[in-house]
Amino acid sequence: METLNVHRREGAMLVELNRPEALNSWNKQFGVDLNATLEEAERDDSVRAVCITGAGRAFSSGADLKGGVVDLTAEGRPDLQAILKENYHPAIRRVRFLPKPVVAAVNGPAVGIGMSLALAADIVVAKESAYFLLSFVNIGLAPDGGSSLFVPERIGFARAMELAMLGERCPAPRAAEWGLINRAIPDEAFQTEVDTLVDKLASGATKSYAAVKRQANAWLFERIQGQLDLEADTQQEMVSTSDFVEGVTAFVEKRPASFRGA
Repeated sequence: METLNVHRREGAMLVELNRPEALNSWNKQFGVDLNATLEEAERDDSVRAVCITGAGRAFSSGADLKGGVVDLTAEGRPDLQAILKENYHPAIRRVRFLPKPVVAAVNGPAVGIGMSLALAADIVVAKESAYFLLSFVNIGLAPDGGSSLFVPERIGFARAMELAMLGERCPAPRAAEWGLINRAIPDEAFQTEVDTLVDKLASGATKSYAAVKRQANAWLFERIQGQLDLEADTQQEMVSTSDFVEGVTAFVEKRPASFRGA
């Protein structure tokens, strides 16, 4: 695939996000490839566990908003609503509702919707040097990819608001301490521990795992589609603001943003 490397190891499907030159940021093709791969994982009975990780030094730096990557509205603003509803959010749902265990092996920064993708998984492990960042507010946006649901569900309202509103990095050890992820692993031991974990799940009771996920999803995520739609709608409101323009401009110019609240 153009944006993913997909490997098989016995009962495991290993999915490597493969845009290292762009820190594995999401573009249209990324969403197409990820959705197709997850559909294959669901159809193929030989796949008993899935592991998602990143190539290079990042897990995923979030959405790629560079020119030409996202369609524009009639007003000339990025059409985030469309790409979220048609491309990105279906992939998040597929991870969450895949009837097989999914491990996110976070090898580096997980930012924006990249963080959302990691948190959609069943088990999240990260290198100690990795970090998690809800960066949306730093460019005048709001969380998407399910983060407005996944984060408070994992760590509670107070800490979720801190991450969403302050837009600061959460190092992997703190993420593990808070319960945002399962484990922070020393960098040198990371790949060995990931392989051991994935192989254990791939050789386990697959239908039992599916039942565990079905129970958890029914209790915690029954209304996820409504929340994903709200995120997409809200995001489109945000790209119409002057703060969004200032946030993106400041990011490109590598300077602090000067928001006006409009």
